Parts: sequence; C-alpha cells; structure tokens
Amino acid sequence: MLRRPARIQYAALCFRLRKKRGEIEVLLITSRDTGRWVIPKGWPMEGRPSYAVAEREAFEEAGVKGRVQKEPIGHYIYHKVLSQGLKVRCKVQVYSLEVDELSKNFPEKGERRLEWVSYSEAAARVAEPGLKKLILDFGRNGLAPHQPVSDKNAQA
Repeated sequence: MLRRPARIQYAALCFRLRKKRGEIEVLLITSRDTGRWVIPKGWPMEGRPSYAVAEREAFEEAGVKGRVQKEPIGHYIYHKVLSQGLKVRCKVQVYSLEVDELSKNFPEKGERRLEWVSYSEAAARVAEPGLKKLILDFGRNGLAPHQPVSDKNAQA
C-alpha cells in the first residue's frame, strides 16, 4: 500500500523560567476543534522561514511574543482530521520560543484556553507521544535556562 508523505507544520514550544524556583514552565493551549491540549502550530507560509511561522502562530493562537530559536528542537508526528473528514499524517517541526511578553489582544483570543504548567504536567496533558517526549526532553535537559535563544547567541 502506498503511503503519502506527511504534510509539514511548524510549532512553537513556548516557555518561560519561573523566577522564584528557576523551573521551566510551558504554555499549552487547547485546540479549537476538540479542546485537547496542544502547542501553537500551523501550516507553512510562503516567503517565511519555518521558525518565523512558528513564532507567528504562537502570537496568533496564544498572544505570546519572545525569542524563537532558528533551529528546531525536534519533531513529532500526528494525524490531523481536515474539515472534509480526511485524515492526514503531519510532521510537526518544533521550535523553542522563550516568552518575553503576553499580549492582551491577539487574533484567536477567546477561541482557546491557555495555561502555563510545569514541563512534566505539559507532557502529561498532551496526547501525541512524540510531543510528550519532546517536552520531557526539553525540560529535563534544562535547555531553556542554559542555551539562550536570542539571535546574537544563536550565531555564536
């Protein structure tokens, strides 16, 4: 049986460092269709690099602004049900985004729930096994506090 190649999407793993404890918190949002916990993601946009698409989706879906890493931290696979009922396999490239600012107004405000949780709680809430592993690895390896993601540091 022939298998179609996975469609590609780009996502942002939005995080912040809790100042009191120095722990990583991850921002989860609910999907608009099923209400399950996910991270902001979207389809490629012509003329935009993949990391910029992830950054844009994070703003549109969750109202966050910050510094996005230009290299993906990994990927995961899931099956998306399109509006026509067709199921497609999607490969999601994930970029870390250190959140600096939360906007009060953003395009999808009121369409989703947003919640900051520990990385272990985030991993427990998401359904996709690959995304669970990605979040756990990110939190356990301490990538957020030890590898700055600003453009200056990314080029060093």
